[in-house]
Amino acid sequence: MRRLAARGAAGDAGEVVAPAADSAQGRSPRRWRLIDLCAVWDTGVFLRSADGSRASSGVARRRLNEAEKLSSVQKAQLERLEVARPRELGSREPGLMLRMARQQLPPWVHAAFLLWLLSLGGAIEIPMDPSIQNELSQPPTITKQSVKDHIVDPRDNILIECEAKGNPAPSFHWTRNSRFFNIAKDPRVSMRRRSGTLVIDFRSGGRPEEYEGEYQCFARNKFGTALSNRIRLQVSKSPLWPKENLDPVVVQEGAPLTLQCNPPPGLPSPVIFWMSSSMEPIAQDKRVSQGHHGDLYFSNVVLQDMQTDYSCNARFHFTHTIQQKNPFTLKVLTTRGVAERTPSFMYPQGTASSQMVLRGMDLLLECIASGVPTPDIAWYKKGGDLPSHKAKFENFNKALRITNVSEEDSGEYFCLASNKMGSIRHTISVRVKAAPYWLDEPKNLILAPGEDGRLVCRANGNPKPTVEWMVNGEPLQSAPPNPNREVAGDTIIFRDTQISSRAVYQCNTSNEHGYLLANAFVSVLDVPPRMLSPRNQLIRVILYNRTRLDCPFFGSPIPTLRWFKNGQGSNLDGGNYHVYENGSLEIKMIRKEDQGIYTCVATNILGKAENQVRLEVKDPTRIYQMPEDQVAKKGTTVQLPCRVKHDPSLKLTVHWLKDDEPLYVGNRMKKEDDSLTIFGVAERDQGSYTCIASTELDKDLAKAYLTVLGNCRCSYWHRPPSPTPPQQPGKQWA
Repeated sequence: MRRLAARGAAGDAGEVVAPAADSAQGRSPRRWRLIDLCAVWDTGVFLRSADGSRASSGVARRRLNEAEKLSSVQKAQLERLEVARPRELGSREPGLMLRMARQQLPPWVHAAFLLWLLSLGGAIEIPMDPSIQNELSQPPTITKQSVKDHIVDPRDNILIECEAKGNPAPSFHWTRNSRFFNIAKDPRVSMRRRSGTLVIDFRSGGRPEEYEGEYQCFARNKFGTALSNRIRLQVSKSPLWPKENLDPVVVQEGAPLTLQCNPPPGLPSPVIFWMSSSMEPIAQDKRVSQGHHGDLYFSNVVLQDMQTDYSCNARFHFTHTIQQKNPFTLKVLTTRGVAERTPSFMYPQGTASSQMVLRGMDLLLECIASGVPTPDIAWYKKGGDLPSHKAKFENFNKALRITNVSEEDSGEYFCLASNKMGSIRHTISVRVKAAPYWLDEPKNLILAPGEDGRLVCRANGNPKPTVEWMVNGEPLQSAPPNPNREVAGDTIIFRDTQISSRAVYQCNTSNEHGYLLANAFVSVLDVPPRMLSPRNQLIRVILYNRTRLDCPFFGSPIPTLRWFKNGQGSNLDGGNYHVYENGSLEIKMIRKEDQGIYTCVATNILGKAENQVRLEVKDPTRIYQMPEDQVAKKGTTVQLPCRVKHDPSLKLTVHWLKDDEPLYVGNRMKKEDDSLTIFGVAERDQGSYTCIASTELDKDLAKAYLTVLGNCRCSYWHRPPSPTPPQQPGKQWA
């Protein structure tokens, strides 16, 4: 017999069922999963210093300094938080903490929410409880928008997306080329209902090109205005190749040759490839290859190159059409012998060039050389090695691609072209510039009246980007003065905020290579405490386990929370109890006397709210008579016992596994609550049998192995014992 150590509660917190009122009304009891928020919200997610100010970026570090006051589990959690916490995205002075936890959320959601809290600048969302969503005001937030460079197919209607949320629901309007776009005056243009998305319909005629330009969406309600990016609308173009008559190209055998493509300027740029007029691909190798601009290069021409013609093809993305240029034909002049030549660069020309690339883009360097024999190309970086983890060679080593370029990829690269006649090199000076990218992106700020806070807008780039603040879509300099607001470069500081301070702020950071636009609202809420979980929950938990009673709540200013048991006047904390900052009450080891009614009370200056949780303690499920390993002859009857003791108020289920798979109970088997009987044992019955006894809260299991002997007549040869060797004086035999 082998017993597996698999006992234990189905979860630390046990099971939560709906209030008794549901059953009384004839509805089946609902199942709830206990909100285990304190598993990821450790003690002191929000801390206040002695003077009442909000702890900022050093909060996790200060908690680690106080680790001697915490349990080992808490220490480990805080150490993980210190490592995992992202850089501070801004900070808030004493502000609103939304103490909330929602039912049936997976653990990763809680973890993400914790990291958000520790970042001290993450977006604060109103609880998803519909009653709170409908009651609390919220400035607009852009939730969906088209890309900045929006290229559309001229055969389709134009769609420019703009979605936003807020309470009350926002209204929308647009500008085109920085001027108000009057949708009502254009019968082709409409706006989707309850949305800001523009639809431009060409079914009744019209040219899409007439609507090209820069568009911007404004979402507004009485608490502020949010802006979309500036969306540049362009219509895809697939221009025809200009007609031209191409004379045969005459070239000396062994000489270099470049066939130029010069594709029409499509939008977006077409994909270029070379084929013959009979649509056969042009074979490419070290000697003949296409450059990334589309031209076809011959390092040296051979007689076989006359056997086909050469046509440049352009494939356009939106129309999926291929346009073919008139083909080139070659006439190769032969000589008695082809002279060998040292390499010479066909592209780029000369000995040095420079190239600029933007951070995050791919850097593509190319060197194509002529010579006889065909030169080999090798790549190097001056003063260091190529970044092997993101560098790769293309086009028969004629191109070097470095993906996701960063500032350290700046420098001098050189390509070396060599054959047996000699070598040359070309140096390419690479400069990495950068469009703006976020260091600290401003986040929504929710405060209680009288509290302080800040918005931080910090970006980097090359050149260094400038920062411009706006409020409700207007330059901050043009806004009415606000004595509670102070602008300090990339930071706006709010002091003693009031209800009138609500607005949406925009930060626009830009340089010559691009821009970033972020919206962040400041919302001032004045809300009495509210409970977010169902009332009068019943929690059942197994004896001696640990559990948490959760009390998710919401309020502004930050409510304080206390727990009481059975209406007693003393606050529960210390000893076997621990109260977390998020409101959860942990009972470290459940005993019978812990059963009872627990009340949590949240209080702020506007009032108080309370909720009750009834805790029931259940006996564990135990298998006290377990199946034993057995050896049985084929055809006999075997009984495997499995007697279980469990809490009588819980429903017991017993099932069996054979070889760790669910057991099919056929005609030869009989399963009872306390045993499994197998009649007429067969060889296929041999294997391991596992009895699993489970309730809604826990389970226990035990395993035994059944060996089946076949019905065979066997002869046994008995070897007589070996003769005992004679004893020698002073010697003992084992």
